[in-house]
Amino acid sequence: MTILLADPVVRAVRVLDNGDPLVPLIFAPDVLVRQGLALRLVEARNALPSGVDLRVVEGHRSVADQNAIIERYTDELRELHPSADAVELSRLSSRFVAPLAVAPHVAGAAVDLTLVDSWGDELWMGTEIDATPEQSGGACFFNAEVDPEARRNRTVLADALSGAGLVNYPTEWWHWSYGDRYWALLTGADHAVYGPVEVPAWARS
Repeated sequence: MTILLADPVVRAVRVLDNGDPLVPLIFAPDVLVRQGLALRLVEARNALPSGVDLRVVEGHRSVADQNAIIERYTDELRELHPSADAVELSRLSSRFVAPLAVAPHVAGAAVDLTLVDSWGDELWMGTEIDATPEQSGGACFFNAEVDPEARRNRTVLADALSGAGLVNYPTEWWHWSYGDRYWALLTGADHAVYGPVEVPAWARS
């Protein structure tokens, strides 16, 4: 059974932030993540087959941006499920975007990423990044039934990232995290090491 980010067991995980700063990724300098995650992504890159690389499209996300995504997607769900109450809407929404209190991106603990070839062209993963469950017919779930090419590429991605200590959010093949509450829950860690963090002044535009 998939544990969603809206599940109370995720919120119950303690956070003892270790103070790792937000840093730009060496291979994606516009993306900020916690230093511990940045180091693990370098490790994951080194584990990929020759001619394959990571393309990270998002790391740290502001509270305002997180809220905007939640509101936009919840509005879509409200139209699709007019009889759903607030609890059900939160559960459905959390398949695609985390509740603010537990959001890995807001903690700088998560990345959305895919694989590219040596020409920089994205490998086929079965859906586009950020395809909702509705748009993709559920193919955005990591273990969904997808064609052999997509399954092979997802496996390559998972082997590299899980080998470096990251965990996947099962409803989004592209979302991987380290150090957040969801990571702590899945790995059995005593606590999360990353909580919400603000972008440092030097990184603000």
